[in-house]
Amino acid sequence: MTKPLTKDERDGFIEFAKQAGMIQDGEVWFSPSCENCDVYTVELLFFAKLVVEKEREACALIADEAIDFWVQRAYPESAEVREAQNIAESIRARGQA
Repeated sequence: MTKPLTKDERDGFIEFAKQAGMIQDGEVWFSPSCENCDVYTVELLFFAKLVVEKEREACALIADEAIDFWVQRAYPESAEVREAQNIAESIRARGQA
């Protein structure tokens, strides 16, 4: 379940859509290069939110790989493991805030 968008997130996603060349007509967005490709604002924002969540988890998994690297080398209590754990937790927490 995704958390609701903040105003800053919503505004940011709308700016990204504009930068991508999409045009807004009320609550409908369209691309001038694609006929019959209308998207409602709520759908556009939900899609953007899902992309952000997927990317955030992919970044956290990189930190998880670092944890595995140090644990496999017999350093499960090392500063590197603790730091990688902190990084992974911080990345994931951004989706909970």
